[in-house]
Amino acid sequence: MKFAILSGLRKTGHRVGLVSLGAMTLLSLTAGSAQAASWSSYLDGAYPNFESRRWADTGGSTSIQFTNCADHTGATSVGVTLRKAVDWQVDPTYSTASFTNCFNGYNSSSSDGWDDHGSGNYYFAVNLGATYSDLDVRVVNVNY
Repeated sequence: MKFAILSGLRKTGHRVGLVSLGAMTLLSLTAGSAQAASWSSYLDGAYPNFESRRWADTGGSTSIQFTNCADHTGATSVGVTLRKAVDWQVDPTYSTASFTNCFNGYNSSSSDGWDDHGSGNYYFAVNLGATYSDLDVRVVNVNY
């Protein structure tokens, strides 16, 4: 009798383990496909029309965050524009966000997002068309 109960428990435990393993595998595959990519950096003396590094985006949304901004010209805002890198053409420009809060102290941040811009290689530019700036940003975070 003890053997039959233990044998039944082993089979049940084995089935539960297989079902749990299958569910975890399915969950990790589903979660893996929904994960976004990101990178972090900083800016030191960025001039008008400065372009960030490029990144390959599969579409969806992109958010850019600046933490602790300082402009040596005394400016208290920075224009951040998302652009798509297109070979042999003028790069399309998406809307420009005005970041101001990041100038309010060491841990102060400004951020904005751009949705549904399609797949491709992207970058951001700062202060497009400005005559002069000398921008430092302690932390730049880009999520896409």
